[in-house]
Amino acid sequence: MRKTRVKITQNRPLNLLGATLVAALALSGCGQQTTSATDDSADPATPAPGGTLVYASGDAEPKCLDPHVGGNYPQGLISSLYLETLFNRGEDGAVVPGLAESFEVSDDGLTHTLKIRSGVKFQDGTYLDAAAVKTNIEHLQNPDTASSTGYLAVRRVQGMETPDANTLVLTLSEPDNSLEESLSMIWTAIQSPQALALSKDENCQSPVGTGPFQVGEWKQQESVSFTRYQDYQAIDGAGPAYLDGITWRFIPEAATRIAALKSGEVDVIDNAQPDAIAQAEKSDDLGHLDAPRPGASNRLELNSGQAPFDDVKVREAFIRSVDVDGGVKALFFDTAKRSHSLLSSKETTGVSKPDLFTPDAQRANQLLDEAGWKDRDSDGVRMKDGERLTLLFPVSTNQSIPAEQSLFEQFQAQAKEVGFDVQIKAMDLSSWYAALAAHEYNLVSAPYTKVGPSVLEVLFHSSSTKPAPSGYFANNAHVVDPAIDELFVKARAAKDEDERTQLYGQAQEKILGGYYVLPLYDQQNHFLYRASVHGLEQTTAVATPLYTRVWMDK
Repeated sequence: MRKTRVKITQNRPLNLLGATLVAALALSGCGQQTTSATDDSADPATPAPGGTLVYASGDAEPKCLDPHVGGNYPQGLISSLYLETLFNRGEDGAVVPGLAESFEVSDDGLTHTLKIRSGVKFQDGTYLDAAAVKTNIEHLQNPDTASSTGYLAVRRVQGMETPDANTLVLTLSEPDNSLEESLSMIWTAIQSPQALALSKDENCQSPVGTGPFQVGEWKQQESVSFTRYQDYQAIDGAGPAYLDGITWRFIPEAATRIAALKSGEVDVIDNAQPDAIAQAEKSDDLGHLDAPRPGASNRLELNSGQAPFDDVKVREAFIRSVDVDGGVKALFFDTAKRSHSLLSSKETTGVSKPDLFTPDAQRANQLLDEAGWKDRDSDGVRMKDGERLTLLFPVSTNQSIPAEQSLFEQFQAQAKEVGFDVQIKAMDLSSWYAALAAHEYNLVSAPYTKVGPSVLEVLFHSSSTKPAPSGYFANNAHVVDPAIDELFVKARAAKDEDERTQLYGQAQEKILGGYYVLPLYDQQNHFLYRASVHGLEQTTAVATPLYTRVWMDK
């Protein structure tokens, strides 16, 4: 069997096209992100329809299969099978067609007119139109839906009109040049209004979309089955998927997943350990899809909203006390590249500042002395006014692979040398969310995926210290700075791409310089698959694999 290593190519930022943005979105975009593959030889095989692919996920099992509800990455991974979005992201980073054919933005940026594709049928037999999209946006905005990612994407939409069956006019409360980027995310995917009219619990069990697969039986804490949607038509004219179906299993242990893959029990796995990825690269029996997520880099956020990180000197001292480069090199087998930016490498508007993050124990000790943490107790932990320099660090075992957890333990040991008592607490996803909501943390690694540099506003605008209807808030560093807020407002309204990039760059300079964040690496997305699986080369805008053209050897 041949082995293919697929790596998602880097994107360029959205072209804003001046004051009046008219996107005549070419059908050649195919509505999905293109990937490039490095291949030893062309595969002469003809796609063979049929078969059921078995996928094993290490992510937490979603509590709801409707990604409007909540809005985390495990939902995004699974819902890409049965739901589709209004727009997608092309290989060059530009917005390309999805369920919407085009969009036009008024000179003042307050009116966005979307042209909805005609002839698209939901899996329940009803047809997509502008009214259906309007219903979906209303569903995202409804507090009872308890949305987070999707709600934030459409929160500035204050009015909607449908002058004809295929035209939706959105009126915004403020300019938002990232709206169409946001509508490319699976958390804003379009569902059948007939299904959305059901109770939340009913729709959580079996959402209805326009995607290539339909939701079948969900066996809680075991698997979800999907069957091919026979009437599916991709916008490039491709018909139904090759696969008869997909069985999506939940296997939390990394070692168990890789063993199941090698034995042939499963066909594709996610969240592979770095050593397993390195071994797969050398194997003729396994392939590797490397698909880093867009938006933010993976990072540690320092909670500046409470002591001790309300003092910038203490924040810098912690950052200077740890050696990220050494840990990444030792633990990740070249599967992750160190980042010094707030943004993913897929966002070329990212600002990188390596000098801010150079390990320097002498500097860290000096800063802690200056901040008044001069004394040490019998354990070597620094003291101030009778208080120990303790940092609470909840870690989600569903989101941090074992290698990353080991990296955090290295940080714990290194920070202890200068007097920090880092208390790592491993938690399941629900408990982790609860700890964040209660502000019971000083350090946190909280993945957040969003298309485009506007993710910075979600993560660091002062308004994001307040929760979305789901109860989740995104500004875990508790950055509250009117000057940074103003830069985000100007960037969101910018009519020129260079101006937008410059404004987001200034905001990044301020955030990085304030030592609110310790960048680590891109949010990791590694998928390993058996050589009998072909065509696993395309992803959605948020780097979740597409299975429309995937087929398997019989």
